[in-house]
Amino acid sequence: MSTASRFDTFLKNIMVTSDQCASALTSANAIARKLHGHYSNRPYSDDCRLIIGSYGKDTAVNPPRDVDVLFFMPVSEYHRFNGHKYNGQSALLQELKGLFQARYPRTMEIGGDGQVVVVDFSTGHTVEVLPAWHRQGGGLLVPNTHDGGSWQHVDHKAEIAYVADSDARTNGNTRNLIRMMKVWQKHCSVPIKSLVLELRSVKFLSTWNRSRESMTFYDWMVRDFFAELVEKANCWHTIPGTSEKKQYGDVWLSKAQSAHRRAVKACEYELASKHIDASLEWQKIFGSQYEL
Repeated sequence: MSTASRFDTFLKNIMVTSDQCASALTSANAIARKLHGHYSNRPYSDDCRLIIGSYGKDTAVNPPRDVDVLFFMPVSEYHRFNGHKYNGQSALLQELKGLFQARYPRTMEIGGDGQVVVVDFSTGHTVEVLPAWHRQGGGLLVPNTHDGGSWQHVDHKAEIAYVADSDARTNGNTRNLIRMMKVWQKHCSVPIKSLVLELRSVKFLSTWNRSRESMTFYDWMVRDFFAELVEKANCWHTIPGTSEKKQYGDVWLSKAQSAHRRAVKACEYELASKHIDASLEWQKIFGSQYEL
């Protein structure tokens, strides 16, 4: 098999299925309907929620991960929780948690970024629920429970557009690169945020000279992405639609360096037509979903 055909098979293996997408949407809609029924007396419409994260950006991989859904709250609720003397943001998440717990007993408020409530469905999907309000001047306000509580400016539509625009410019290579990096992240237990991988993938392909080429060059694309990622340890990127800087950190650096060394070796094997040896190196990076 050629390099292109093996990467094509790999990408087909890691794509979420239509059934998985339908299940994710069903779970997200169930959450949105529950919140809409509590906070609004108007007929339900999908406009009250926005699918964000990997499903919203069309970068989800198999096996499926969390489904992220943003729910637009009434303005009156912002004023109610903003009026709390201390950490109304935490009170908001606790209220949402209480609404879900009777129906979904494994509901929990997560520590992590202090913004979401997690609902664990028996179907296997986990839904992360983010309450939000439209912000004057653009974007959204979402709760942040850390340090006594605050309202954070985000713009998930801008993040979605950032990936989509790059994918259109690169002939579909942006989303494919992000998906492959998410498989590396999981298979090698890499402590790097998915958002960092997305931002770096777009930035990398904006200057890579073969960004619109076919899968024939995917071995080089993966190799060169890891080389640049290693160089960007402890750098940052402005999150689309906001002025907030996403710090990359470096706790993942040693694993990125290891992946780069293996990718270099795999590319050398590809050039020498040693396809089995190359595939074994790619499997060290991506796991068994990359077939021999």
